[in-house]
Amino acid sequence: MSDKEKILKTLSTLLETGILTVNDIKKELITNFKFKKDDIMGKLDLVSRDEFNVLKKIVEKQDLKIKQLSKTKKVKKS
Repeated sequence: MSDKEKILKTLSTLLETGILTVNDIKKELITNFKFKKDDIMGKLDLVSRDEFNVLKKIVEKQDLKIKQLSKTKKVKKS
């Protein structure tokens, strides 16, 4: 039985017995989705925007240096 089926079966059982209200279900689903989102984001190994911008600047500087070096080598070879 998959996780989805287990969750649905549990929810339907609780609804039948009248233990859960619609608001309780809503809160439970939101909590489950937040945990799932956090789990997926953790697996993706994401970086912050600041880290990304710093690395982007470094790569741009390196790219500029590579282009300058390749131009100077072409001039020297000719």
